[in-house]
Amino acid sequence: MRASQIVSLSAIVTALVLTSGCTRLRGQQGYVGDAALLTSVQPGVDNKASVQASLGRPTFVGQFDQNDWYYYSRQTRQLAFSQPTASEQYVLKVRFDPAGNVASVTQTGKELISKISPEGDKTPTLGRNKSFFEEVFGNIGSVGAGSGQGATPNSPN
Repeated sequence: MRASQIVSLSAIVTALVLTSGCTRLRGQQGYVGDAALLTSVQPGVDNKASVQASLGRPTFVGQFDQNDWYYYSRQTRQLAFSQPTASEQYVLKVRFDPAGNVASVTQTGKELISKISPEGDKTPTLGRNKSFFEEVFGNIGSVGAGSGQGATPNSPN
């Protein structure tokens, strides 16, 4: 091989190695199911046993009501070291009545995703803004002011 071929081959290999870190990463979180099965759950027809037989165990159960089952699925994409972003999301909420029959089925998607953006390094609080010295020295003289603890007015100590 000539020197020019070696240089061009090494440049190509170097470029491939450097750009391999910039590939898109795909991730899957939660439930992986068939779309036909997810749409097959019908109110008034299915019960807990039939839903669990067709869809499996739920991703999570409602915290305040054990009759709410959630099947959650999210696919994410990420470029190199950036934050992953959701490309698809699917949430199926199955609500059961007290007898264990399906009362309602709700499907949602990416529209429920919230973007939370912190405000720098400070958390906004409600109330009065105090300076550092007011915070440190603000209670001097206010604690124990008035009569001493256990003492009654007009009584000799």
